[in-house]
Amino acid sequence: MSDSLFEALRNLLGERASTGAALLAHHGKDESHHPAAPPDMVVFPESSSEVSAIVRLCVEARTAVIPFGAGTSLEGGIGAVQGGVCIDLTRMNRIVQINADDLDVTVEAGVTRKRLNSDLRSSGLFFPIDPGADATLGGMASTRASGTNAVRYGTMRENVLSLKVVLADGRLIQTAGRARKSAAGYDLTRMFIGAEGTLGVITEVTVRLYGIPEAISAAVCTFPSINAAVQCCTQTIQSGIPVARVELLDEMQMRACNQYSALNYEPAPTLFFEFHGSPTGVREQAESVQEIASEFGGGNFGWAEKTEDLNRLWQARHDALYAALALKPGAKAWSTDVCVPISRLADCIEQARSDIDRSSLTATMVGHVGDGNFHVIFLLDPDKPSDFEDAQRINDRMVTRAIEMDGTCTGEHGVGVGKSHFLKQEFGDALNSMRDLKRVFDPLNILNPGKILDLSS
Repeated sequence: MSDSLFEALRNLLGERASTGAALLAHHGKDESHHPAAPPDMVVFPESSSEVSAIVRLCVEARTAVIPFGAGTSLEGGIGAVQGGVCIDLTRMNRIVQINADDLDVTVEAGVTRKRLNSDLRSSGLFFPIDPGADATLGGMASTRASGTNAVRYGTMRENVLSLKVVLADGRLIQTAGRARKSAAGYDLTRMFIGAEGTLGVITEVTVRLYGIPEAISAAVCTFPSINAAVQCCTQTIQSGIPVARVELLDEMQMRACNQYSALNYEPAPTLFFEFHGSPTGVREQAESVQEIASEFGGGNFGWAEKTEDLNRLWQARHDALYAALALKPGAKAWSTDVCVPISRLADCIEQARSDIDRSSLTATMVGHVGDGNFHVIFLLDPDKPSDFEDAQRINDRMVTRAIEMDGTCTGEHGVGVGKSHFLKQEFGDALNSMRDLKRVFDPLNILNPGKILDLSS
């Protein structure tokens, strides 16, 4: 980074522009296994106009810009692989406007999902997208996040109505209004969702809200095999039962969760269900699922209806990564995911599990199986390069298999640097159209360069 850019950003932001070593290190690493890539400077804007000014200065200096939210991504999406300026948006944390009658809210990009739901509680509304981590809404839009509630409420793709985005030349645009549907022009909103900061810097997000359910109930059910659990889930979805969540944990992950979260469930393939609605509707949903589960050998149907029991159950699910790590102290986690049509899910999971079992690796499996999305958490010895080589080999086979099943290389982790080499296999010649789009929106390739697309090809 040039001295002139350093001075210009310092003049613009004062102490909110920093080159402190610890701060740079923090902003060069996400939650993935990928190597750290610290930026040259971290800046903390407090408004969209400041983001615009920062980008303009970086354009003049031909310097990379990397947006940063909570740092919880899983494919190296925030590393400054070409150096540059990291724009930390966490100080842009204002809730701009709650439109309760219209069931939507506009927030700045740095607002986190837990903060949003805390502020919404008195309105009787909530924002359902729950990726586990307390991510920022801007980051969730950038990575097209989803999570445990997506089977009922959809992903960020379905729940973002509009965005404010700073483009690569510093212009600030708004992609849409708040109408629930529109046939006007190109759908710019969807173009930026999932672009991982490579087409623009998201500064405001308008999302859909939902009424807090009158009744919520959860159930835990064990199965004799992963195949039986997945078949139960598939039958549930095909029967049209509106489950709010349905999560799969394999035997090893259940053992890890029991130990880490002080649970007392049988260490067997297990489904966690959650039901939303009226008391009568919730009861009917649960009874229908229990009948389906029994057809596939499901047993030990355990219920959770009290708030503290529900919170404990889902916190245990969200802590799956840390629970898995506790199985092998000192290990490094490599978390990966794929997504396939639910009719192919059982085959895809079983073949991945078979690959793992034939190796010397320890790995657990969890999944948002109502969406056909599952995750593998490899536990690797950081001093054994062969562990990483084996994990890469199994991951490559799993991704290739998912794409051959009309699936995708990632259901929710994003591409970042970790899965960019799979995009040609998944999209073929359409990848060239993506490169064309990137060149039009970012001709100098300064917006999170090195992520998703290789423009040299």
